[in-house]
Amino acid sequence: MPSMPVSETITADQRKAATAVLRTLAPAATAELGELFARAGHELALVGGPVRDVFLGHRPKDLDLTTDAVPDEVLEITRGWADKTWTVGIEFGTVGLRKGDAVFEITTYRSERYAPRSRKPDVRYGKSLEEDLRRRDFTINSMAARLPSYELVDPFGGLAALRERVIRTPGRPEDSFNDDPLRILRAARFAARLGFTVADDVLEAMGAQATRLSIVSAERITDELTKLMLTPNPALGVDLLVRTGVADQVLPEVSALRMEVDEHHRHKDVYTHSLTVLRQAIELEPRYDLGSDLVLRLAAILHDIGKPKTRTLLPGGKVAFHHHEVIGAKMTRRRLTELRFSKEIIADVSRLVELHLRFHGYADGEWTDSAVRRYVRDAGPLLPRLHALTRADCTTRNARKAARLAASYDALEARIEVLRQQEELDAIRPELDGTEIMRVLGLKPGPSVGKAWNFLLELRLEQGELGRERATQELLRWASAEGLRPADGADDSQ
Repeated sequence: MPSMPVSETITADQRKAATAVLRTLAPAATAELGELFARAGHELALVGGPVRDVFLGHRPKDLDLTTDAVPDEVLEITRGWADKTWTVGIEFGTVGLRKGDAVFEITTYRSERYAPRSRKPDVRYGKSLEEDLRRRDFTINSMAARLPSYELVDPFGGLAALRERVIRTPGRPEDSFNDDPLRILRAARFAARLGFTVADDVLEAMGAQATRLSIVSAERITDELTKLMLTPNPALGVDLLVRTGVADQVLPEVSALRMEVDEHHRHKDVYTHSLTVLRQAIELEPRYDLGSDLVLRLAAILHDIGKPKTRTLLPGGKVAFHHHEVIGAKMTRRRLTELRFSKEIIADVSRLVELHLRFHGYADGEWTDSAVRRYVRDAGPLLPRLHALTRADCTTRNARKAARLAASYDALEARIEVLRQQEELDAIRPELDGTEIMRVLGLKPGPSVGKAWNFLLELRLEQGELGRERATQELLRWASAEGLRPADGADDSQ
């Protein structure tokens, strides 16, 4: 499936219809801005994503425009017309402005290329709209509408690619990915977002150029992976990265899930299972009012990455993965740290990976009150996500087993709700705080206070609400056994 210009496939009627659609869905200020540039003797065109989105039936949110005017000229042309102007991206040729509710980013025609070992692109101004479109990532993003007429400019077959639902590049994909290696990840992201296939030559170039991602900053890679994970079907994009070998560069632990499966090493296909868990977790997001949840989705695709390192062959050809959740949590923390995700995301995702088997550590349905309290306490604010991940982790084809697990988890959630109403589970803590512990035992701040607090917490989890009087007596018994005697004057009558 070669990448080549196919603009001749668009008929005059199609162009006329496209112009009408663009004019209808773009804000009125867009054409007004185009007239402003035309009077100043400059070109202006709506370009890229906004044009693509219009033809997908969406009203564009981000209004990207391109022009032959350099930034200083853009500022001069729009002075007095724009309600607000900003120049944060001016070094890359971009000026931002707002008119009413419409926000525009206007970029001078440009071409940019990464030197073989450079992490920053060499940005140069271009000379024509067609040249500017040629440098863009994919043909679906290489369309423009000249303003103020909204005349469609589609030299590389963007409309045809939208009809065929395929990701192509305006020129050779090798050249496109060499110009900006991040486009390799972007191909997977657009495929996942739109449900498109990727052209064969683009797939081949993704694999061949994957090592070029080493020159791209971790922040840019993480930003692109985040966008991919928040698409409607991130499993599609992740699978593209794995099949092309790109995941070896950015998520090697996911690639490693494709362990050998044969008659001697019988076990579930961990890689396929992980993709299924990701899909099922997304389906469960509305149930737990999670929206599009990055933490849950990352935990779903990473929850079993400890299995390759913990695989043990058992008699009879069976396989075990002892403590893979603990190893997986450490691997998750390391990978997300290298990608420079936020500390909060790293902590939450790795904690979910660590907890994802906790439900299966109890016999079916045999949950004591103390076990329920610990489950809630250990999950903390991650509890809704843990509910979704645990349910999503059931991918068995055995309908009876699946129904039994679902019913068991239904029962657990019901127990949690009953105890929450009785005991305010979300705020479980000992009846005595640190200050009261120090008063009862006559202690000064230090490790002993923390040990005493943890003792009371464990007691609270095991036995439920104790009341302050009994908690005090239990604390004194514990202190005596630990060799901690109340100091003179300590209040042991609470």
